[in-house]
Amino acid sequence: MEFVIDPGHPCLPGHFPGRPVVPGVVVLDRVVAAIEQQHGPLPALRLPRVKFLQPLLPGEVARIELEPLAPMPAARWRFRVLRAEATIASGDIATGGAGPQP
Repeated sequence: MEFVIDPGHPCLPGHFPGRPVVPGVVVLDRVVAAIEQQHGPLPALRLPRVKFLQPLLPGEVARIELEPLAPMPAARWRFRVLRAEATIASGDIATGGAGPQP
């Protein structure tokens, strides 16, 4: 799934004035939306591992890659968010009922 955060997005003026950067929570929201697009609404989620490696700027095209690690009810996905081939963010998202970490 690809996405672009519009330069007029309401989160940008305060993050950071004069040189806006897309907040990590907005990037993670897009990752959750990509999972829900494939699997429907999700219960409470955990983020056992997340790394932000590079900033995403407004107007840049980003791509989400998902790898399912465990099925429902204790579902878990590994994700990467990329700009071209550069990794912006990576990590794991799990439903609240997920068991022990691998």
